[in-house]
Amino acid sequence: MSQTTELPTLTKKDLTSDQEVRWCPGCGDYAILSTVQSVVPELGGPREDLVFVSGIGCSSRFPYYMDTYGVHSIHGRAPAIASGISASRPDLKVFVMTGDGDALSIGGNHLIHALRRNVNLTIVMFNNQIYGLTKGQYSPTSELGKITKSTPAGSVDHPFNPVSVALGAEASFVARSIDNERAHLSEVLRRAAEHEGTAFVEVYQNCNIFNDGAFDAVRGNKEQQIRLEHGEPIRFGADGERGVALAGTGELTLVDVAAVGEDALLVHDAHREDPGLAFMLSRLAHTPTGPTPIGIFREVSRPVYGQALQAQIDDAIARRGPGDLAELITGRDSWEV
Repeated sequence: MSQTTELPTLTKKDLTSDQEVRWCPGCGDYAILSTVQSVVPELGGPREDLVFVSGIGCSSRFPYYMDTYGVHSIHGRAPAIASGISASRPDLKVFVMTGDGDALSIGGNHLIHALRRNVNLTIVMFNNQIYGLTKGQYSPTSELGKITKSTPAGSVDHPFNPVSVALGAEASFVARSIDNERAHLSEVLRRAAEHEGTAFVEVYQNCNIFNDGAFDAVRGNKEQQIRLEHGEPIRFGADGERGVALAGTGELTLVDVAAVGEDALLVHDAHREDPGLAFMLSRLAHTPTGPTPIGIFREVSRPVYGQALQAQIDDAIARRGPGDLAELITGRDSWEV
């Protein structure tokens, strides 16, 4: 008679490593780490099935603080390394922890291709609009005119909107949250981790040393947060007195609900197959200095890269057999010198 061993339920403590957390006191990374350590146990399964992959930057210290498998990889290449892990080991849950500089500068190419391929990854991008680890240079998300050590006369680079980039690459799950909005961040991360395919989550993260207050307009200010809920009219403000409507020009506008009526408000559809409307929502606030959408912009199903790849392998084996590695190595495309 066979017996099944029931795995113990994980807790936050089980996922907390013995490594000293080395971020600046007051950094928003602490809040994100704590939230991830609390949410991941709710997904079920043993910690041996979890892998955290990072690149280079403050956020990329993350794998040291999770008592799971982890890879502290090289600058910008975390999505590529994580893609290999996910495709070859579909039984594992793979997270990519990255920052705005790591993901959108040197790693921009790797990021967009992971998104378009729909590799089974959960990518969490800490956006503090600055390079923190290298002491305060401007990043791909820094606002125009930003004065830093590398832009003493002010940045002339037009910044990326990370959510727009992800939607433009047709990522199947795209969301945004804020480091100190624990309940909201927990729900977004939970939904992202449960998604089949690439889930991209931008987290506004305060760097209190080199870019303090970058998100003060929305951080802790629910009146400025346009919270997206699938199937619900998009309203915001202290009493939901403001909303988002689709104008006759085909543009999204911010309106007073009392003036236009609730029927005029846009009903959020995160499951809409075409990403166009989600992209329009992402453009409501290019930088978080006013009313800014947070929540899940897009959540759709499409073929997962690793599964499609395995299907090709299975089909080849079914038609031609498992193959012969020695024959492949010494076949017609090899020669002796």
